[in-house]
Amino acid sequence: MSSMAVTAPATTERRRNFPPVPARVYAYLAFYFSVTWGVIFSLTVGAIPLAALWITTVAAFTIVPLLLILIRGGFGRAPGRAYRLLVLRPFWYVQLMLPFVALAGVTGVAAGSAFGAGLEGGRILAGTVTALLAVFLVAGYVGSRRLVVRNVTAEIANLPAGLDGTRIVQLSDLHIGPQLPAAKFERIVATVRSLEPDLIAVTGDLVDDHAEDTDRYADALGALDAPLGVFVIAGNHDVYAGWNNVARRLKDRLGSHVLVTQSRTVTRGGAALAIAGTGDPAAGNDAANGGVDIAATLQQVPAGVPVLALAHNPARWTALAEGGVALTLSGHTHWGQFALPKLGWSMASPFLEYAMGGHEAGNSLLYINPGTGYWGIPFRLGAWSEITQVTLRSAPATRIEVGPVRDA
Repeated sequence: MSSMAVTAPATTERRRNFPPVPARVYAYLAFYFSVTWGVIFSLTVGAIPLAALWITTVAAFTIVPLLLILIRGGFGRAPGRAYRLLVLRPFWYVQLMLPFVALAGVTGVAAGSAFGAGLEGGRILAGTVTALLAVFLVAGYVGSRRLVVRNVTAEIANLPAGLDGTRIVQLSDLHIGPQLPAAKFERIVATVRSLEPDLIAVTGDLVDDHAEDTDRYADALGALDAPLGVFVIAGNHDVYAGWNNVARRLKDRLGSHVLVTQSRTVTRGGAALAIAGTGDPAAGNDAANGGVDIAATLQQVPAGVPVLALAHNPARWTALAEGGVALTLSGHTHWGQFALPKLGWSMASPFLEYAMGGHEAGNSLLYINPGTGYWGIPFRLGAWSEITQVTLRSAPATRIEVGPVRDA
């Protein structure tokens, strides 16, 4: 898709991203933070110089931004690079560590009390857990900088000969914002071009909750192109950002096909392939605002034409498979950003029926991309930032083969 010279104007109007928060939520947070920070305060005072000042400062620095977001119903204006790096990132790191360190402190006090050394036991165990978490998070940070390519072969029964060998490159969950390094997106563009795809699919979560970041997406990835086109769909974070605004900016800046509850037919080697783009459940069934209406989407597909569906949330696959879709490409789960692929397990697995990798059901296939960017903090272990190359093959039976990754 080619980048145009026009830049959509920045939105300066404040907006509420979610409804007012009930008072009971504030009461819960007050209790939670009082307990967790109270434990850490009790363990560190007397053990670390100026502990009271340091702990109070860190607690305030990581609690106040949360309260402001809840009170305002969101950020209002899109936060800039400095705020995301210097405020939001420490916020996420501290909030991830806080419950584990506090629980370790309480456990250590309980265990140490049996030997008359409760305070020492709490300090030792809390300090040990803090150190281990720090190593874990540093490893995840290093892992977030890795970019890999995975080859997936989708063998589809009765696939027309003209579509055999079609190469599809999938990007997903880029979560583009000013906090992300431009060098990574340069690597993504260079790698995608080197793969020489017939078609490029971007399966949602282009931006990280702010429509203004759509312009950064266009600047970073707007030069991508493919003979059969570049197709973009909505993800839940695009819906949170205001899908109509995101879609408008995409159409203003790029020549990509934005598909939400729409399908488009492309032709290769004289054979037709339907590209069906679904919306996201975050917008419910409101297709006009990025929601899901699978029946309406598939009604637009010509009879007898094989269908490639782009569905950000893999939970939509069952309905798509029942509708006769041959292959669905999804994202959303990030594989929890921590996975053990050889065991088929990820942090998302306990919570989702379809969390990672390839799946088969009758004559329908699903592949879940772990994301090409990251969400929250720069952290990935096992679930590396991935560019997926899917090759369509005509075969007697429908099956999917997921290959190993290689560094981009």
